[in-house]
Amino acid sequence: MHKVGKGITSSAVGFAVRVERRSPALHACAKRTLIVGLGNPLLRDDAVGLRVARQVRAALGDRADVEVVEEACGGLRLMERMVGYDRAILIDAIRSGRPPGSVMTLDPREIDTQHSASAHDVNLPTALALGRRSGARLPSDDRLSVVAVEVEDVETFGEQLTPAVEVAVERAAEQVLTELARQREAS
Repeated sequence: MHKVGKGITSSAVGFAVRVERRSPALHACAKRTLIVGLGNPLLRDDAVGLRVARQVRAALGDRADVEVVEEACGGLRLMERMVGYDRAILIDAIRSGRPPGSVMTLDPREIDTQHSASAHDVNLPTALALGRRSGARLPSDDRLSVVAVEVEDVETFGEQLTPAVEVAVERAAEQVLTELARQREAS
């Protein structure tokens, strides 16, 4: 690993990771959580993560210890987005064979979270391992979870969710808030 610029490091695999520099006193009291709604707003049910994130943001208001964002990335870019956070909750669409609209909490090590068609990208577990080896401060595996919604249609261009997935948005937002409370109690 060698220094690229202020706060930027790179490794032999050729990607940059921002390494956050904080004072020890600030780090000791700041337990920051990142909530990421993943998806493509133009591919019907693939937008469910974005929609859930908006509901969660509205429910949380202006909490200084939680940041809620919407992203269309996965793999290395998603890992880079999580640098500097103590905990993370990802919200995403999934196809697992369950009925559309099913909401579940999953361990991110068991699923692919790769919103990229690039053959040069990697899934989330691999990206996290690379980031940690590069010295990036990332949430530990036990402080990272995925709230997933079983989807029906992610191939059709459109901005409306299918009916079963639309109904699941509120349940998924409640699950994210429950997971946030669980993570806070565990720390």
